[in-house]
Amino acid sequence: MGDYTKSWLSVDEQVTKLADRGVDVEPREHALTLVQGIGYYRLTGYLYPFRESVTYTDEADGKTRVKVLSDYRAGASTEHIARVIDFDRRLRLLVLDGVERIEVAVRMRIGYVLGRRSPFAHLDTESFLPAFTTAQTDETTGWRTQPSRHTEWLRRVGERRNGSDEAFVAHFREKYDGQMPIWALTEILELGHLSNLYQGLHEHDAQEIATAFGVPTKRLMASWLASVNYVRNVAAHHARLFNRKLQNAPSRPKVGTVPLLDHLRADDTAKKVFGVYNALAVIAYLLLSIGDDVTWRRGLVDLLESFPSSPGLTIAALGVPEGWACQALWNAAPDTPSL
Repeated sequence: MGDYTKSWLSVDEQVTKLADRGVDVEPREHALTLVQGIGYYRLTGYLYPFRESVTYTDEADGKTRVKVLSDYRAGASTEHIARVIDFDRRLRLLVLDGVERIEVAVRMRIGYVLGRRSPFAHLDTESFLPAFTTAQTDETTGWRTQPSRHTEWLRRVGERRNGSDEAFVAHFREKYDGQMPIWALTEILELGHLSNLYQGLHEHDAQEIATAFGVPTKRLMASWLASVNYVRNVAAHHARLFNRKLQNAPSRPKVGTVPLLDHLRADDTAKKVFGVYNALAVIAYLLLSIGDDVTWRRGLVDLLESFPSSPGLTIAALGVPEGWACQALWNAAPDTPSL
């Protein structure tokens, strides 16, 4: 591992460095403002698709590989990439808007289903699968190595409850020594808490929740919740969604099980499997299932169609398939939720 030896550069020097590597930085004052506003490394993340590359054969295994170079191809410009950055900002805001509605609906549904068992079903190990409530042990020694996922979940949720400044939480602290029924507790839970809890539910309860969202199996619902939470976290922390390979991509349903999402199976390339479009399609589908209106989907369609394409960069960088806007998903009427 080598030592880091690169020197600090002023903003003006950073813009010059971009220019030396082939980026069109004119008008320069706009480029300076852009670097000052978002930083050199965030900017180069958006410029990455324009990097030059070469193909070579790896002598170690004989496989063909691609090496990304430091210089940029023709067409890379700070003026164009500024429009891409603005597109990505609007995409993050739209994602947060959609995920908020899903999170609130999942809160209600989990509180409703578990609450039917008992107000404090979330504390009862009988409410969950053994794999969720059993402490992890070393197979050789039999010694406990880590607390159960349920215990860890309760610890994290307890910290959130104790740190909450919500008036209704204070009421439960003062009157019931902090004891909160599941249908109240869910109101302070984030999607990550809900996703983890859902994975531990018995099949019957999990399937009831999945069915309420038009999802055929617990496994698929668990994957979607985890992926939507991942995308939500990316957006909430102002990270780049554009041209991102999802580290937690949603599982694609088998053709025919969720017809509105059949088109996700049309292409198995990495960009199509791990591209952000898959998560956007799942968000749209879940919003449909809770009876949401068409506003969010129309907003997304309008945004994607406004993408500032260039000869070297198109909306395909999001994993968007050909003819996507004509898919029934983006034109379907919302379902009416039932209890």
